[in-house]
Amino acid sequence: EMRVSAVLLVLFAGSLAVQGTVYFKEQFLDGEAWKSRWTESKHKSDYGEWKLTAGKFYGDAEKDQGLQTSQDARFYALSSRFEPFSNEGKTLVVQFTVKHEQKIDCGGGYIKLFPTDLEQADVHGDSQYYIMFGPDICGYSTKKVHVILNYKGKNHLIKKEIKCKDDELTHLYTLILRPDQTYEVKIDNEKVESGTLEEDWDFLPPKKIKDPEAKKPEDWDDRAKIDDPEDTKPEDWDKPENIPDPDAKKPDDWDEDMDGEWEPPMIPNPEYKGEWKPKQIDNPSYKGVWVHPEIDNPEYTADSTIYKYDNIGVLGLDLWQVKSGTIFDNFLITDDEKLAADFGAETWGATKVGEPDSSLALPPRANVCACVPPHECDTMGVCFSWGKKQEPEKKMKEEQEEQKRKEEEEKSKEQEAEDGAEHEEEDEEEEDEEEEDEEAGDTRSPEEGEEDEAVPTKDEL
Repeated sequence: EMRVSAVLLVLFAGSLAVQGTVYFKEQFLDGEAWKSRWTESKHKSDYGEWKLTAGKFYGDAEKDQGLQTSQDARFYALSSRFEPFSNEGKTLVVQFTVKHEQKIDCGGGYIKLFPTDLEQADVHGDSQYYIMFGPDICGYSTKKVHVILNYKGKNHLIKKEIKCKDDELTHLYTLILRPDQTYEVKIDNEKVESGTLEEDWDFLPPKKIKDPEAKKPEDWDDRAKIDDPEDTKPEDWDKPENIPDPDAKKPDDWDEDMDGEWEPPMIPNPEYKGEWKPKQIDNPSYKGVWVHPEIDNPEYTADSTIYKYDNIGVLGLDLWQVKSGTIFDNFLITDDEKLAADFGAETWGATKVGEPDSSLALPPRANVCACVPPHECDTMGVCFSWGKKQEPEKKMKEEQEEQKRKEEEEKSKEQEAEDGAEHEEEDEEEEDEEEEDEEAGDTRSPEEGEEDEAVPTKDEL
């Protein structure tokens, strides 16, 4: 028994050793107490107001509450402070959920990580930040995920285009920066982009540059084809492009005193062959395309610390929205990729399953059913209550869509009624005009009417 206990103790200690560090987590599970942890900027007097809500549809009215933008055409500036840390030698994972349930037309859905010396009450668009990450939508042209990293005081945009989600559902956004200078962007717990910091941002000068001393030799021939010097133009090649029409005749009533000298119209010459060009042959002196030789860039210096930020201490929402209604929730900053993925599945995963058109798979099969009676496990080892919790969210969404459909039908019926009334008025006007014509009588004589009827039509002829 002692040996078994010792083994279990070692395993438990090992599990603690590999457990990641959570630097910041916010799920808004304590109601209005969030206001004590978040600070609104006073830099502008007309910043938009935030409210705590689960939105129009949700899986759990309490657990799915987040911060929602509530006023149209406003800037928003809000931030929360945590114990400052450095990610030197460690992975940095930033994660949160966004739900644009208002069907956003133009506005940001991103977060910013600030250094700990940030003055929260004065946060604004020009406040220096370490990282800006998340979706940005404006019209049809801008639907992308921003990944902007600060390096030596300058913000650098990622050179790749990462498309964001633009529907009304909740989505999970994850950014991973690793000490080996690689990165990964995930949406809904699935990788959408990855690479190296040095290649996908312009943090450093290029390693190689064109040799400023090198020049293409004057005798370098880069023409792959040349004119055949032995090819000659045929003697009968030159023909005019247009010639007088041989079939044209001067009109009988042409008066040269009045109309001037008659000239036949011009027509394309069927014998015209166009401009003559000698045929092309391979250039015996061709040396290929000259490539400008490169040399090591004297201004380039490798930097293995691009990924590192020394005093991360504030997470903020600093953005603009035309149409409000976006809900932010499930914020997480950690150094553990697996912990972040599991947290996303437990939070966003539970909410997502209840939303319409969800493609999220069920949670992994459980080895042991851990459901508390009277709940039971299904074939995937998932408690029935887990799935049923999502039914209200789906039902609410369906009811909203049904209500919208009925309103559209009512509008359509009203429009049809208005159109019918307009047609009746037009018919009455036409009847009045016909009565006036009958009273005036037909001005044609019977003979004229008979003659008109006797005239054969074009088809009869």
